[in-house]
Amino acid sequence: MIKNSILTLIGTISICLGNVYGQYINIKIDDIQMKYGPCEPSIAINPKDPNNLVAGSVLGRVYHSEDAGKTWISDTLSSPYGVYGDPCIIADNDGNFYYFHLADPQGKGQTGTKWLDRMVCQKSIDGGKKWNQGTFTGLNAGKNQDKEWAIHDPVNDLIYLTWTEFDKYGSDDPQDSSYILVSKSTDKGETWSRPLRINQQAGDCLDNDQTVEGAVPAIGPQGQVYVAWSFNQRIYFNKSLDNGRTWAPNDLKIADQPGGWTFDIPGLGRANGLPVTVCDMSDGPYQGTIYVNWSDQRNGINNTDIWISKSTDGGKIWSSPFKINDDRSGRHQFFNWISIDQVTGYLYVIYYDRRNYKDTRTDVYLAYSMDGGETFTNEKISESPFEPSVQAFFGDYNNISAYNGIIRPIWTRADGTTLSVWTALINKK
Repeated sequence: MIKNSILTLIGTISICLGNVYGQYINIKIDDIQMKYGPCEPSIAINPKDPNNLVAGSVLGRVYHSEDAGKTWISDTLSSPYGVYGDPCIIADNDGNFYYFHLADPQGKGQTGTKWLDRMVCQKSIDGGKKWNQGTFTGLNAGKNQDKEWAIHDPVNDLIYLTWTEFDKYGSDDPQDSSYILVSKSTDKGETWSRPLRINQQAGDCLDNDQTVEGAVPAIGPQGQVYVAWSFNQRIYFNKSLDNGRTWAPNDLKIADQPGGWTFDIPGLGRANGLPVTVCDMSDGPYQGTIYVNWSDQRNGINNTDIWISKSTDGGKIWSSPFKINDDRSGRHQFFNWISIDQVTGYLYVIYYDRRNYKDTRTDVYLAYSMDGGETFTNEKISESPFEPSVQAFFGDYNNISAYNGIIRPIWTRADGTTLSVWTALINKK
């Protein structure tokens, strides 16, 4: 259940005057300062009531809105399994929300003996106001479970969760490896299947380019399950055509990722370009198309870019990588996340962008495509730039949700060591 239930209404609204790419209202969701965060935000729109949004951030922060994101009520999750990092919020067709996160049952972080020992799912049936204590999957004595993401399958009413298992997180022992696992729930998050390994090539445990990470599941129009991840300067792909019971016997390399998924961005302690997978389930002309979105430094260590590749034949053949950011500045674009509006089939990508500055000042951009990823329009959606500091833990990702023309990106802003979480009110019907 939720504890420390001091409900704080946060509705800091700033009109984006002077934005030459369009005017959007920016909303501050949270700026409570903690040891870690708020950062690594995730957001989901309730398909039964698009005015109802739920978001989360590190560590254990949770927010809900009943007016399409104009105002928010914030709180903090608790669970007997602990609430650690990597929040992931999803919604099902019945309007239930699920908050996935890492575990820390002892509350001791890396000094504890059970840190990252399982994956936790907490559920809300009232639009994000109250949450259960959670269920879990992936408990495997002595191993660490990290970097999860989930999706709801509306065709079969299933939930899939994918993540990386480490034999021992941070180990440099060549005998210790990392793997991509999947687990599913057939009863709306009450119980979970035994995790199944879906990748053939194991990685190391150093949480770097030689580690297998970035598994984000996507669902196809007939309930197909698609997953891509990064490893050894490449992006790999696998799929299941029988509700996750069996998977293709070989990892399919779909793209190169020159320089790998970890790289340096000035002003940040760490950064990554891990892939995000989505599939078009709309009734539009691009139904069934699979898209994988990532970032890398193939154009130089001072010029990170955002990329996308797609498959129109169920993941057999993939297009050459297409650069989403349309600048010629030779500067950094990073921390990508893609969402697809399953009503319209339109694609939306959020990312940080430094095209307008020669220093570490950073804007937030949205790129969108209405033609199946053939072309993208870029828009600046943040009202003002920010400058991060390596002294503050900035997290590893942002997020975005889209439904029937309602687009709600969510991002971390860092003004020096002061962090805050923001959204923008964007509608593109």
